[in-house]
Amino acid sequence: MQIAQVVPHTEAEGPGTRFAIWFQGCPLRCPGCCNPEYLPFKGGETKTLSEMTTWIERTEDVEGITLLGGEPFSHEVGATALANFARQRGLTVMVFSGYTIEELRRNPANANLLSAIDILVDGPYLREQPDTTRRWIGSTNQRIHFLTEKYSAEDECWKQRNTLEIRVEKTGITVNGFPAANAVGLWKGWTRKKRTPTKS
Repeated sequence: MQIAQVVPHTEAEGPGTRFAIWFQGCPLRCPGCCNPEYLPFKGGETKTLSEMTTWIERTEDVEGITLLGGEPFSHEVGATALANFARQRGLTVMVFSGYTIEELRRNPANANLLSAIDILVDGPYLREQPDTTRRWIGSTNQRIHFLTEKYSAEDECWKQRNTLEIRVEKTGITVNGFPAANAVGLWKGWTRKKRTPTKS
């Protein structure tokens, strides 16, 4: 599978502390995409399922995994395998998709991945409709679907504001999460200089 980025411990990509995986490649071209470097299907790093599951297994103190992109449903086989592994380990699964749940359900190839998801955030990112109130959500058109009973809309975590995480590492600066509107220019400046955009 082609992996664009991994953040093993993050609180900016879903409830609790999560192991976040960004896939490399997306057929959608949402204007203002947060991760334009992740749109081409060429790039990132090629990882085997064994490499990824071993990494997840060795990572302590995580509540679940979050799959982003790119577009996870364009990597359905690998994403499903990761989701099933996580569920078997007692971890929860959250997925961000640019497709609506209605579009996903019309394609039988998506059934296995859909059945392994606890929370789905669906819909294309619309930069004209920024969401400033819901945590982890980019634009107001996007919806949160609780596909199992693991989470609900009443959970306290959904009442908090969006978060942004910045890490200074040996290879540069990485950013993930959702920045405040007045910080977007600064964030874009960092990512252009360091070439390590990892925002969801």
